[in-house]
Parts: sequence; C-alpha cells; structure tokens
Amino acid sequence: MLSTHHPAGLPPAADLQRLGQALAMLDAINSPDPEYRYYTYDPHWDADEQLLEMNDGEGDQLLVLFRPEGCCINGSLSGHEPADKKQLTRGLPAAFEEFMFGEPVESIGTSFCLWYTPAHGWQTGVVDEAEDDGSEDLMAIFDQNPETYADWANGYYLDETEREPLETADVARFYQHEPLTQATAQALNPDLTDWPQLAADAEQIGYPHELKS
Repeated sequence: MLSTHHPAGLPPAADLQRLGQALAMLDAINSPDPEYRYYTYDPHWDADEQLLEMNDGEGDQLLVLFRPEGCCINGSLSGHEPADKKQLTRGLPAAFEEFMFGEPVESIGTSFCLWYTPAHGWQTGVVDEAEDDGSEDLMAIFDQNPETYADWANGYYLDETEREPLETADVARFYQHEPLTQATAQALNPDLTDWPQLAADAEQIGYPHELKS
C-alpha cells in the first residue's frame, strides 16, 4: 500500500525515474496514438529536470519532477476538496518550490504532495490521517511490480479488442530496462507497424532501444 500515509514503500528517486521511463515506453507500445496514453516521460523538462506525468483524461493527474536533489510528486484528484497547499508542502526543500508553486502545478491543483531526498528519504507535509487524498490509487503503479501494470493495461488498452492479454514477463523486460526491440514490442502489441515512430518515442522518453529511426 503506497500513499501519503505510507510513503516509505515508495522506491528511491533513481528507481522511480527508471520506472517512469518504463511506464511511458509501455504506454507508447500499447497506444501508438499519444492521445490515449496515461504515462508520458520528458527527460528534458528543463535544465537538470525530468518529468513523469500521469493523466487519465478525466481530471486525475500526477506529476513527478526529478532533479539532482531528488524528486517531488504532485497529485491532483478530480472532484477532491481544495487542500491547504501550505500545509501539504510544509518542510518542502527549496529545490522543489518553483515546481510546486509555479506552472503547471498551480493550474492543475494539489491534492497531495510528497518528496524524496537521499538524506531523508520520502517525506510529506502535514497530512490528515483520516482523509483519503487519492494518493493510494494514483501511486499504486509505483509498487515496481510488472503485474500491476499488466493488470491495469489489460483492462484499459485491451478491453473490447482481440489482442491477447499482456504477459507479466513481457512487461518485466521493460521494468528491467532491457533495450526495446521489435520482438519485445510485438510481444506486447503485435499490431505495431510504424517502427520509426516507436524509435522516435523511445528517443523522446530516453528509453534504450535497438530500432532504426
């Protein structure tokens, strides 16, 4: 169970960063159309900054900023009562202040916030222990278990299609950052044909690959 109430189970920033790239690559394979992807990753968000984004298209959104100092998570839950952002970010390291109080976070809103530094691990500001802030649902994918992604993707991407369900072992190759090949991609989505585009997606995500651009 990962949440603001139990943040210690989250992986360190470096592991979460690799997981974010894997999730973005898996989504690019399962959905050649970027419009329907949940997870995207930008390794060139800004100078010394990388960004993982989850957007379900229905108002729930997760932004994870990676910096040399560590990382910071902003979660926004659709329909959630406005939170006291000053309380949620109490103790926030200065390195993450521009992210949490600037754009796009300011416009997206904040339902919960966590941050990680090597010296102190995962931390939160003031959290209401009796409140469900949505963090458990939005961060469940961060358990580093490829079966979690396979189960979710089988429902989201493959429901009402004729594609075979994703195998956990095929997803695990990406969690382990094995280089993307036509074979590993087609094990997940045999309908893929635009290999230059998939190679471009891998380049954009920063995921290792052996495809021709």
